Parts: sequence; structure tokens; C-alpha cells
Amino acid sequence: MILTENEIASQIFEKALKIHKKLGPGLLESSYEECLFYELNKIGLLVENRKLYP
Repeated sequence: MILTENEIASQIFEKALKIHKKLGPGLLESSYEECLFYELNKIGLLVENRKLYP
């Protein structure tokens, strides 16, 4: 199944909101990032975690 950009953005936003509601404010950005990475992989989106550029 091919998703549109809007569908992908919607899924990312929904997962990010869910994570923020569950964990609350005040954590390090890396904590939210790891949770979002996990959640997006869990629903089948292919994401990379922190890509280093030269």
C-alpha cells in the first residue's frame, strides 16, 4: 500500500501526540525521538534514526 505525503504526516503527528501525552513534557528530546522511532517502525514506516552527514 502506497501512502500519500499527507497520510504519512498524519500518522507521524498522531504518534508524536500520543507519545507526548503519555510521557508528558520535560524529557530530553532524545527520549521522545527514540519512542517515535519505535512507534513509526511498529506501524511499518521505514525510518532512520539520526543520520550523520559529512
